[in-house]
Amino acid sequence: MRQCPGALHLLLRCMRGSSRRSCHRLPRWLREPLGYLRLIVRSLCFNSLTNSDVVMDSVLEPVFWMVDILTRWFGMVFVFLVIALTSSVLIIAYFCLLPLALNTYSTGWLLWHICYGHWNLVMIVFHYYKATKTSPGYPPKMKNDVPFVSVCKKCIIPKPARTHHCGICNTCILKMDHHCPWLNNCVGHFNHRYFFSFCLFMTLGCIYCSVSGRNLFIDAYNAIERFKHMDVEKQGVPVTGVGLLIGILPPTDMTGKSYYQTPPPPYTFKDKMFHKSVIYMWVLTSTVAVALGGLTMWHAILISRGETSIERHINSKEAKRMAKRGKVYKNPFNYGKLNNWKVFFGVEKRSHWLTRVLLPSGHAPYGDGLTWDIYPLKKDMMPV
Repeated sequence: MRQCPGALHLLLRCMRGSSRRSCHRLPRWLREPLGYLRLIVRSLCFNSLTNSDVVMDSVLEPVFWMVDILTRWFGMVFVFLVIALTSSVLIIAYFCLLPLALNTYSTGWLLWHICYGHWNLVMIVFHYYKATKTSPGYPPKMKNDVPFVSVCKKCIIPKPARTHHCGICNTCILKMDHHCPWLNNCVGHFNHRYFFSFCLFMTLGCIYCSVSGRNLFIDAYNAIERFKHMDVEKQGVPVTGVGLLIGILPPTDMTGKSYYQTPPPPYTFKDKMFHKSVIYMWVLTSTVAVALGGLTMWHAILISRGETSIERHINSKEAKRMAKRGKVYKNPFNYGKLNNWKVFFGVEKRSHWLTRVLLPSGHAPYGDGLTWDIYPLKKDMMPV
């Protein structure tokens, strides 16, 4: 056992001495947190396995705990934001853009926009609902014969391969990828496909709105700029006499008839709201397309490699460790790019690319998330 440093050793002695003198004076509700704090400090120099990572994890534990609590509380707020923002775009599309398209588009383009737009909408709603409501999968907490690779230090239960503990859900998740606050749910074995499909079709929908509404956005932006210039350049009443100076009489022409030089505004409130709605929709969809598109591409790369977000970090560290020993690390769950996509989407035959990928499908993923020996080792697992 390693001796603790001098400063830390002095701190422990001071805490031990002060705790003995004041132990009988402190109430019980205060003695328990202080005892837990003393245990944390002592754990920093418990044995020779202590390093800087352990010390930093112990020091930042309250911060991690607070972040987990806030994320758990604000989960429903994030879900509400997704529904509210998506609904606002739909309202603008139906009440502002659809009447305009009915009067300007040809029959062919109109059918294309209606069919593609509603197909994309159905895919977004279906996969978001399934991703939020489907359980990611949990390992059994009772004694069983399932092989495991370690024991969770927080749940104190065996952890099967690819299982990790989620501090926000406060439980272990099968094939955990990450905890998504926008779903208020963990992304695991049973809802990973729903999460990725939602990201994919939401990105496609935002790109569709951004590209198809580009000309409308430019026209609306120019119209808003004209509104601003008209407000600045409004002509006042010309001053040509005493009566006009005090604002009693309007100006007159050569015949003596009065007139006003400020014409009525050519744009109504409805026109202004239409242009502002188009600008709002284009900016929102373009921003989401860029941000969510980057996230979707990152997860597509991970799926092609047969790993999750957590496994990407673990595999990277393991590859560096093996490289120092002159060896090459190979991900045991990587079956090749095409096979990884087949396994991920559950594709077994050619028709499944349509019925399970391009159409809403609630089929379960391969396996139970506990064991990973169900895949054959041949190069092409599913001849498609």
